[in-house]
Amino acid sequence: MSAEEAQAVTQLLGLEPAVSQALQQIPTKGSLGRDVPVDPLIYRFHEITQVYGTTLKAIIQEMFGDGIMSAIDFEMDVQRKEDPKGDRVVVTMSGKFLPYRKW
Repeated sequence: MSAEEAQAVTQLLGLEPAVSQALQQIPTKGSLGRDVPVDPLIYRFHEITQVYGTTLKAIIQEMFGDGIMSAIDFEMDVQRKEDPKGDRVVVTMSGKFLPYRKW
């Protein structure tokens, strides 16, 4: 909900101001804390999202607004980058931004 909508609902129902803040939170799906993959490479992707997921979410929402990155309208590219300290894996993910909509 927008701040105005949340405030109107909490006033109408006589709820605490903290409820207004909760009504403005963006929902999460399958959020952190589920079973950990056992394959070492897949685990590293899991670890990346555990460590950087909330930061990436905040950056995306700061740049685009409230919404998600599509996993359907999505492209991924994997490249090898030579490095004297050991070759690097470059993974580029590109998903269409889908803003949250009100119905």
